Amino acid sequence: MLSLYDANGLVHWTERDIRVRESATTHLSAEVSATLKSINPAWDIRRIEAPLLVPRSMISEAYGDEDLFVQQRLSEHDHELVLRPETTPSTYVYMTHLLASHAKVRLPLCVWQAGKSFRREQDQATKHVRLKEFWQMEFQCAYAADTANDYHSAVLEPVRRMLAGVTRLPTRVVPSDRLPAYSEITMDVEVDNGDKWMEVASISRRTDFPAIKSGSREIAVRVLEIAIGLDRCVYNWSIADQRDLG
Repeated sequence: MLSLYDANGLVHWTERDIRVRESATTHLSAEVSATLKSINPAWDIRRIEAPLLVPRSMISEAYGDEDLFVQQRLSEHDHELVLRPETTPSTYVYMTHLLASHAKVRLPLCVWQAGKSFRREQDQATKHVRLKEFWQMEFQCAYAADTANDYHSAVLEPVRRMLAGVTRLPTRVVPSDRLPAYSEITMDVEVDNGDKWMEVASISRRTDFPAIKSGSREIAVRVLEIAIGLDRCVYNWSIADQRDLG
């Protein structure tokens, strides 16, 4: 990870960094899938890619214009688009489409993406890895709210172990210092990189997915969200690698 511009929060990634990120993506996706299916073999798990530009109306009101990179509207006919600050809205749109239009697609359903997101972060030193353009890996795992399975609790330790394996550094699970409005509970996975405990993932139980119809019945839905900062995984892996070489 190299800061070559005269601007904080924008970095170049080397070929080695890219290989680590791609390897982490492959490993983590396989491990999350295996973990979910070990709890309930009925999970339907799918990967998608969605546009980086999304309609402003899809973005949570928690993000103000000061947080977003907004496309300039050149005419009244232009859509108001922004560079996405997270992958969640586009994943939700796809999940809703699947559940509404394909009779064979049912809960529990997990759809995930690994790709770039963008936020107007305050300028900070690179070591904090608060980038304006960053890689996210987000699993949105929807299930019936009345299920007997406590998916959130069940995945905490497996995800911690996964990230310990990727970064090769001490990890812990702690309550998040912020609870989003959409979440009943959020726990963070942090890595000890010698400078500080750095958050590399958050695991939430979300309440903001719409209820779905099943015949004449309406089913309330909860979503297990596993959000992983791939940039931070690569950064902390490089710290462990430098220690090994030293």
